[in-house]
Amino acid sequence: MIVVSDMMGTLTTGSPFLGMVDWVKHNQSKFEANLRMATIMPSYLLAKRGLIDWQAWGQKLMVDSLGYIKDATPEKVAQVSEWMVERDLWAKRREDVIARLVAHREAGAKVYIASSMVEPFIQPFAQRIGAETIGTPTEIVNGKLRMIGELVANEKKIEQVLSRLGVARVDVAYGDTLLDVPMLEKADHPVAVYPEAKLKKVAQERGWEILGDTPSYG
Repeated sequence: MIVVSDMMGTLTTGSPFLGMVDWVKHNQSKFEANLRMATIMPSYLLAKRGLIDWQAWGQKLMVDSLGYIKDATPEKVAQVSEWMVERDLWAKRREDVIARLVAHREAGAKVYIASSMVEPFIQPFAQRIGAETIGTPTEIVNGKLRMIGELVANEKKIEQVLSRLGVARVDVAYGDTLLDVPMLEKADHPVAVYPEAKLKKVAQERGWEILGDTPSYG
């Protein structure tokens, strides 16, 4: 049995950007951290009001934040990832959804977190629930952490899952936004988790399970 779950909004209401800024504040520069927060506030308000796409905005913040790590090494990236998961992403986890994934794993399923997030940021979260990761790969070049290729998002996410696992479909999939529909469509049992309005409408029309009904962003 193969179970696949999106991460942001589905498993946590936290923010990798806020986790990164918190790390910068405590480990590099409080001034830099405050400056970063001040810089994003105008676009944050627009995203909160739905005037710009919330998920695309969050993805761009995450990509931009990769450059915040000065003199990056594998060890430092691992430290940053653990920091942001422990203090933000895991702290704001959706315990009901996590319990579902743990139950799947304990019943013998292979559980994967498939996300547009860069893989180092997903790994500490996945380790806490015994899941494997399928995310955007990264590399370190001249002390800078950067993506390899494009974000593993939207259709690319389920393409990566199916290609890596060598299957045409998965057994169960969890997602929270309309962008997760391609992944949910490839599952025998799709679950819309605290879905945004558009995904909730699709789920109701198609008879998909709905877990929770109020989207929340952190």
